Amino acid sequence: MRHQKSGRKLGRNSSSRSALMRNLVTSLLEHEHIETTEAKAKELRSWADKLITLGKKGGLHAHRRALQVLRSKVVAHKLFTALASRYATRPGGYTRIYKIRPRVGDNASMAIIELVDRVVELEKKVKKKGEGGKTSEGKVRAESSKSKKAASAAGRERGKK
Repeated sequence: MRHQKSGRKLGRNSSSRSALMRNLVTSLLEHEHIETTEAKAKELRSWADKLITLGKKGGLHAHRRALQVLRSKVVAHKLFTALASRYATRPGGYTRIYKIRPRVGDNASMAIIELVDRVVELEKKVKKKGEGGKTSEGKVRAESSKSKKAASAAGRERGKK
């Protein structure tokens, strides 16, 4: 029986599993949301929460402990500056997991894991909505692609005769 055994094995040995989690947590802190399998997302949640707590503590020892896990010094800097100040008053629960459609191919349950209070992404969505319709270049490109499709259809017709 597997009583009191924490963590998921994810079908890997310990070194591959820790390398996977290090890569995933680095990507999550860099992009603030990633798409992965549901089991990996649930395991990643604890790694990310522990690192954000380290970022909130600050100090040299916390920096060195975070750099043992993170693959990038740029991401570590972001953790100790932007993310630490963003979550300074939050007592935990820094991530959110959304279940999405199954993966094509093996039907694995997929999920999106993201950091809560993502300010940057919300601003980008607002800008995209305000831009409006197609520009003149977009119309020209659409018309040229229609003419290319018509030309290729005509070429196929000539090839059949």
